[in-house]
Parts: sequence; structure tokens; C-alpha cells
Amino acid sequence: MPTPGTSPGVLVTRPEPGLSETLAAVSAAGWVPYASPALCITAHTLRALPHHFAACVLTSGQAVQAAQAALPSACPIYAVGDRTAQRAQAAGFTAVESARGDAEALAALIIHARTPESGPLLLLSGARQGMELADRLRQAGFRVVRRVAYTARPARQIAPDVLRALRAGEISHSLFFSSESAASWIAALPKAYRDAACRTTAIVISQAAAVVLEKAGWAQSVVARKPNAQAMLAALGFCPEGRS
Repeated sequence: MPTPGTSPGVLVTRPEPGLSETLAAVSAAGWVPYASPALCITAHTLRALPHHFAACVLTSGQAVQAAQAALPSACPIYAVGDRTAQRAQAAGFTAVESARGDAEALAALIIHARTPESGPLLLLSGARQGMELADRLRQAGFRVVRRVAYTARPARQIAPDVLRALRAGEISHSLFFSSESAASWIAALPKAYRDAACRTTAIVISQAAAVVLEKAGWAQSVVARKPNAQAMLAALGFCPEGRS
């Protein structure tokens, strides 16, 4: 947990949607947030879908836009977490359930709530993502149609104000929301700033992300108690010095 004398800067590597609300939450807790998205998101438009789907499965809030454009608002939605569920509701979907966890929890929710006989499922995910979840559901007897709703590409560079703050020791904590984003952000970081970044306390969404940072030389990582943004913010806590 933060200790007195901690620099107030917090690095936030989350892309939109989610970046703005995380920056606001970090600021409300008394910290000074630095936006440094690790990934660049490109939304996809789905081509004509071949089926009527019994439900749609969303592995990320990034997929809500594609779902909204392709599906009727009455289509049942199963979302990986509460924020994704809230975004689906804000997009007009009227039957939304949250797994409040990760892909494993999402699979368990669907298997408990539905039967394969109810019809095929549409799984919307990022490129190169969602395959294990689709396999798990198929093993349970479900027919799953997986479509790529967005592409996440690594950021190519780190903003100058973030590099300056790292070098000056003004950032004490860094938030990483996936192992992919951790690897992408590190790849974009100039080597001259690696040591300064590794001295920050990383708060990560999963053990997989912690492993990426450990291999990169991070001295300390804290894994959130649950795989969601709320748990990560809880691990960060309030800035002991207050807002400077």
C-alpha cells in the first residue's frame, strides 16, 4: 500500500473506453494521473451475420459498439464484468448480465444460465482473443460464432510528459489492465527510461500481467484481488499526501 512520502503520480495505461473514467477515479483518490494508453483500438464493423442468436457474449467493453450496430436491443447480453455490462446497458440493451470476473467466470455464467438448445451464441472479442472461451463453450455443447469486434495495436511511443515525469521521479505507481497492454507499453518505452519505470509500484489485473513486468525488471507488482478496474483502484487506495 502507498506510504507517506510517495510521489503522487500514477501511470494509467488503459485505452478508451475506460481511460477517462479511470483517470477521473485516480484523481478523485488524490493522485495525479498520467494518461499513457498502451494500446490503440480500432473498432470493426461486422458483416451480415448468418444467424439469429440466442445471446451475445462480450469479453470487453471495446466490443459494445459492434454489438450495438449488429444486434437488436432485446438480444440477451452476457458481459465479462460490471463495466462492460454497464456500457451494454447504456448502448440500449435491455437484458444484460455480468459475470463479474474473467473469461472463466463468463463461461460458468453462460453454462449455468442457458442450454445449448436455446440457440447459437455470438461471441464478440478482440483480434486473437476469445478463442479459449469459445472452445470452453463449445465443449459444453454450445454452438458459438466468434467475430472480431475490434483490433488492439501496440502504442508506438510514450508521451513526452510521461517520460519527463518518470525521469523526475514524479510517478510512483503504474496501472496495467492486461498482460498484452503491459508488454505493449514496455515495448514502446525508450530504454533510457526503463529503470525509472521499473521503480514504480505496478498494480496489475492478473498474475499473467505481473509475470510480464517481472521479466521486464519491475521491482514490485501488486495483483488486484479481482480481475477488474475497481479492484485495481482499491489496491491503489488514496494518496497519502493528498492532491498536490
